Amino acid sequence: MSDRESHGSAGIPPTAVPGPVDLNLLRTFLAVHRTSSFTAAAHLLGLSQPTVTTQIRALERRLGRELFERGARGVMPVPFADELAVRVVEPLDALSAVTGGPNTEGLTEPVHLAGPAELLCARVLPALAPLVARGVRLRVTTGLTDPLLAALVAGRHDLVIATSRPTGRTLRAQPLMDEEFVLVAAPAWAERITGDLPEALDPLPLLSYAEDLPIARRYWRHVFGRRLNSRAAVTVADLRGVLAAVTAGAGFSVLPRYLCQDELASGALVLLHRPEDPPINTGYLVQRPGPSPNPHHVLVHDELLRAARDW
Repeated sequence: MSDRESHGSAGIPPTAVPGPVDLNLLRTFLAVHRTSSFTAAAHLLGLSQPTVTTQIRALERRLGRELFERGARGVMPVPFADELAVRVVEPLDALSAVTGGPNTEGLTEPVHLAGPAELLCARVLPALAPLVARGVRLRVTTGLTDPLLAALVAGRHDLVIATSRPTGRTLRAQPLMDEEFVLVAAPAWAERITGDLPEALDPLPLLSYAEDLPIARRYWRHVFGRRLNSRAAVTVADLRGVLAAVTAGAGFSVLPRYLCQDELASGALVLLHRPEDPPINTGYLVQRPGPSPNPHHVLVHDELLRAARDW
């Protein structure tokens, strides 16, 4: 029986039933809260799924409050349930450690997530913070798309954020976000630029995350319709380092807008060019075909797709 079939709010009384709450009910509640699945909680607690359903309904009647809402891929806690979990997690885990009872802290395996370091740190990890607070565990790896996708195929990752769509049918990819590339420099350098672009940039130091200038070359080709022949003055294998150096006045660069939007808003960086058709790159959320045995995999996947609408 699925979570969708096994749980609902019908029959929950509007007021609480007086009396103490059975600790077993709270342990089952915490397992469901951490796994977002009645089925997973039942398996990990060594109970049947109907037993978990019965216990959650009993706790809801005792408290006079609904605890979970049904979803397409499991159950989601209501705000009251999140508050309850915060209140009971430490004493229940401590009690389990003393008595040898079931400890739900490590019930679900971590979700192994990989992608570009800059995007993971600037957007992805902040977006997933609420899930971590609810018990989702993450193992995060940074790197370039091709080796990360190879590791995904080999089973070392659950989800990869790729900067290009993978080919073939081995992997399943969904568009996640579009990143716009912008040509930027600190105000002091912008004031020195005279003449037409891109020739006016030739005397300025160019900063990049790789010697072959992949982002800058794409910008030149897309916006200016010509090849970039410059050499990098500074290379940093992390765009956050490039951003820091450009903001400090080391030179100019081409960066994703999401990464430098705060500096642009504050005036620490300025746009050197405003093309009508800026270069855009689509990022993809990639996973192996088929269902995952880890219910938190679905939570992370769906939360990333939801959060990316605002990136």
